[in-house]
Amino acid sequence: MKNLFTTISIHVIAWGMLLMIPFLSIQQVVKSFIPIEENFSLVPVFTLSLLLMVIFYFNYFVLIPKFLLSKKYLLYISTLILSIIAAFIVSGFFLNLVDFNHDDIVSNSSELIKLKPIIKANTFLMLIISILASIALTMNNHLRQTEKEKLSAQLSSLKSQINPHFLFNTLNNIYATAIDTSPQTADMVEKLSEMMRYSMKETQKDFVPLEEEFNYIDNYIELQKLRFDNQVKLDYNIEGEFSELQIAPMLLIPFIENAFKHGVNSEQNSNIKISLKIDNSELHLRVTNNLVKNQSSTTERSGLGINNTKHRLELIYPSKHLLTINETEKDFTVLLHINLV
Repeated sequence: MKNLFTTISIHVIAWGMLLMIPFLSIQQVVKSFIPIEENFSLVPVFTLSLLLMVIFYFNYFVLIPKFLLSKKYLLYISTLILSIIAAFIVSGFFLNLVDFNHDDIVSNSSELIKLKPIIKANTFLMLIISILASIALTMNNHLRQTEKEKLSAQLSSLKSQINPHFLFNTLNNIYATAIDTSPQTADMVEKLSEMMRYSMKETQKDFVPLEEEFNYIDNYIELQKLRFDNQVKLDYNIEGEFSELQIAPMLLIPFIENAFKHGVNSEQNSNIKISLKIDNSELHLRVTNNLVKNQSSTTERSGLGINNTKHRLELIYPSKHLLTINETEKDFTVLLHINLV
């Protein structure tokens, strides 16, 4: 509530500075040319103020999030111009409706004709300022939210992606393998160290090579196979060329982790299918697991991780992704499509 009050206060003060000071100064100049007995109409002042506010907030809440942040620049500019033209047409109809006649005021003094270019230039300047201010404010909020989500993802990766329960089971299996002097031991330790390095270091970057993200997923799945041994029937495959592509880190793993958390039970048939496909610059992820009774002794929940990932997708890939989650009585399926360019 306090933040909302602060935001509203800032907007009110900003509009007061942008609108009232220029308009009041022009009003004083105009009154100096109009006989004292004449009343100076504030109708055009309030009309233009309302017009600028409508353009500002329409641009701020609709056009920028829908087009500019999605890099649809031509569509954004054309829609903005059409919106401005429509707003001026509507304001003109309103002024006619209230019988405001600009020519009558100008006819009272020939000197007022000289002020018309100044008034038009002043109006145009305030229009440009309002548009640039809405873009700057949106970009600032977008960057702040992105940084917040990035920090949240980093903390989440340390707290939940490699959680103590998972590490405990993995290290126990590594220890058991070491006792039997299995040649897999070194490889398993290497995979675990790579995962920890990626989680703590690479997640600080905005984007990482897609190959590194896939390597993390490979290591995670290999260790999960070790953890569950033959309890899971796993179908995992990667298709396509991805050496030149990049992706936001830790964006795919929550959906895969969710499948192992809620799709594995030693007393039931556990089936997990994970498919990663690259088609040009399009990434397609499909994760399917059958629903089983959760045997985990912890109170882990994947909902928060998936919800955070949804927010990250909206921030990082607005209008460039499609996420579909289907849940039936028997299985849970995630379909994710991202345009990485």
